[in-house]
Amino acid sequence: MTSRHRAFAALLISYLLGVVLVLVQGDQSGSASKTTTEHSPPDWLASDGFDEIRFKMDRVNEYNCHILKRDQLYLPEGTVTHLPDIKKININPLYPNRTSLLHLHNMALTRSFYWSYVLQSRYYKPPINDTYDPGMMYYFLSTVADVSANPYINASAIYFAPNTSFTPSYRGFFNKTMPLFAPRTFRSDDFNDPVHLERISTRNTFIAQDLGAIPTGQVSKDYTQELYMINEWYHQWLPDLSERHDTKLTYQVEIRYANNTNITHTFHGPPGPHEAGSPVKWTRPYFDCGRSNRWIFAAVVPIVDLYPRYTGFRHIEIPKYTAVSVVEMDFDRIDINQCPLGPGNNETNMFANTARCKSETTDCEPIHGWGFRRGGYMCRCKPGWRLPFTVRRPYLGEIIERASPEQYYNGFNCDKIGFIQKIPTELSKVKPARREEYLEYYHQFRNYSKGPDSVKDDKMNDHEVMQFILGVNRRTCKGYTPEQLKLPGDFSFGAEEFYENEAKMGLRLANFISAFEQLSDPKEVYSGKRVADKELNEDQMIAEVVALLFGNPRVWSAGVFWDRKKFKGRTYFAPFAYREETENSHDVIRRKVEDLARLNSTDEIYTKNEWFQLLKTRWAADTEDLEKYFVKMMVRYNETGESLKKYEHYPTDYRAANLNHGYWTVPYFDCNGKVKKWLITYASPFFGWNSLKNKLEFKGVVTVSMDLLQLDINQCDDKFNVPNAFKGTHKCDKKSSYCVPILGRGFSSGGYKCECKQGFEYPLEDRFTYFDGQLVDAEFQNIVEDKQTRYDLYKCRLAGASSIQFSWVLLLILLMIHYRFNRR
Repeated sequence: MTSRHRAFAALLISYLLGVVLVLVQGDQSGSASKTTTEHSPPDWLASDGFDEIRFKMDRVNEYNCHILKRDQLYLPEGTVTHLPDIKKININPLYPNRTSLLHLHNMALTRSFYWSYVLQSRYYKPPINDTYDPGMMYYFLSTVADVSANPYINASAIYFAPNTSFTPSYRGFFNKTMPLFAPRTFRSDDFNDPVHLERISTRNTFIAQDLGAIPTGQVSKDYTQELYMINEWYHQWLPDLSERHDTKLTYQVEIRYANNTNITHTFHGPPGPHEAGSPVKWTRPYFDCGRSNRWIFAAVVPIVDLYPRYTGFRHIEIPKYTAVSVVEMDFDRIDINQCPLGPGNNETNMFANTARCKSETTDCEPIHGWGFRRGGYMCRCKPGWRLPFTVRRPYLGEIIERASPEQYYNGFNCDKIGFIQKIPTELSKVKPARREEYLEYYHQFRNYSKGPDSVKDDKMNDHEVMQFILGVNRRTCKGYTPEQLKLPGDFSFGAEEFYENEAKMGLRLANFISAFEQLSDPKEVYSGKRVADKELNEDQMIAEVVALLFGNPRVWSAGVFWDRKKFKGRTYFAPFAYREETENSHDVIRRKVEDLARLNSTDEIYTKNEWFQLLKTRWAADTEDLEKYFVKMMVRYNETGESLKKYEHYPTDYRAANLNHGYWTVPYFDCNGKVKKWLITYASPFFGWNSLKNKLEFKGVVTVSMDLLQLDINQCDDKFNVPNAFKGTHKCDKKSSYCVPILGRGFSSGGYKCECKQGFEYPLEDRFTYFDGQLVDAEFQNIVEDKQTRYDLYKCRLAGASSIQFSWVLLLILLMIHYRFNRR
């Protein structure tokens, strides 16, 4: 080739490169302008639903709330969405950011069942010239325990309708009613309280008041009147004007006492889950004006009693809603959903579409635990898109909300995946050499134990373990020894968080017994006609454990186990409530109770249980580590409630266990017990004064048991010191993906997803951006059994490696090189 030809070729190449460069720049500028148009810059100062609610909240305070209109004290209906529904609790998985609302739901329901049961229990007792109802201290300390054992609960109350509350707390008051009665406890800010010299808010100070003690003429303090302003909870169920016997659902409790006598107590309670509507109604968020002065949200459940009483004519004693149980929490602690409306977010949501995810390439996903503030979401790449090489995890909403306009316009995008492959329909076996590689790496699938020995292997075969656990039932359990029906403690990893709400309900009962044993003295003498509460009786303890089962469908059994000679009149006393797994799984109106004190042989007595012995030994000598709670109680001046006065011991305090003082058992299958399921039990101690009233002593234990098979297992990798039996048993390709747990799968393998690592992309044409763990586990099991599989397909691909694009420049250069060398 001559110099002239070389110059011509160079000129031609330069020209073509310039043309291509201009075209590329034009295309880029066009796409940039298009992107700018599509991503219309959000006006960061524009008001949205969040700003509207924030403005309504900020304009109300404790100084002006008394003169504002009623509507200004409430937030709109769509402020709190995705409310727990009792009809769907055991069907659909619950959002993690709604577990606190579910606990609020269950606590209100539990208290409704307790009061409905105990107020109607007089009908199977001998008639006396007195009422069997609990005294006023029982009401007050019950609401105190609701709040003290649950950090997320701000207040608890019971509001009676006019002239429907009977009480044994006043002499000569038989068959008489108080005009109004409403014991309420709310958590107080004790930062400036003189009892705390450290000036640190402990959240352990509670103010208990009888809101039914109203001075004459002050109608605005009557919670049944419209002038009360914030009494939406009262009008949810009251007043009840029904005049028929069949308007309230009946529940049955079969009781077996220690002397082997049996009764069936039938009582009317709140609506059931199979009836129209729901037993739990929710109020709009409201400002608790003149009381706690906070924005709160409440769950409301009715309490049933037969009214009128003591007529001698059962046909005119009608079951009616005579009171409501109201449990409240701070509105600021409730998570909001800022994502766009769609499946799973199709309700009237005031905060919908306030997220700042770029909808062209990303999808919005809520994050739990954020409360009422912006940024409680993350932006994930849509199917067919991947994160840029410099980004490791999905974009957090908190970072996006803080970004400047320039950062927002130029970032938080996902890149298009250039080539997406179809999922092949034909399966094939892996090559023998490849299969050997897998079995060498996962050697627990080559050499493993079966049955109960599978849980003891150093490297656990999760497939064999699941077959053993799921294969044990009421018929096959008799073939195993009691030791074989106990799993190691690391099999219940995560139970402390998963069943935290259920543990708090057991803790609440333990706290109540501790408070009553320490603060209520049956021998105390008051001025006027008021008399002290009697000691706790058997019916009250039975009602408490029964309410736990009716109020929480995840609790399978509950019991109160008193130590020897600690319950008045009994050597041993242990009411144990449970529900059986019958053919009709929707049998929600029947429970059974048995006093386990009847099993009083040396080997069977409940005080020999491991959890009882451990807690008794732990708290036998020193109770200083117990949590200290302060109560400021205001009681009514007299039986008609003309005004409030300070309780004789004001302020007072008691000590009780917190959640960490309890004991979690290892998972077990009690083949000889009442509930023949894999269970895990939480036990919490309670305390009272000794006979000299100079020292606290261990009185007994409250237990709640839950189904192990509802617990989500975590197969993902974790630190070496984390006690998780299933740790690292996932089958994700560790080179290109990482494991993320999926909630709601229960106690079964495959409850995870394989997300692509930084620099890798999802290669399949699918509506997901990850590989489901159940599919991955199933395909790997096919390799173990030497069957056809597509396991090797479930791996992420190097990002950009399979991108196919046509380039004119590259084509021309190759043609010129080819022309030059072939010309010779």
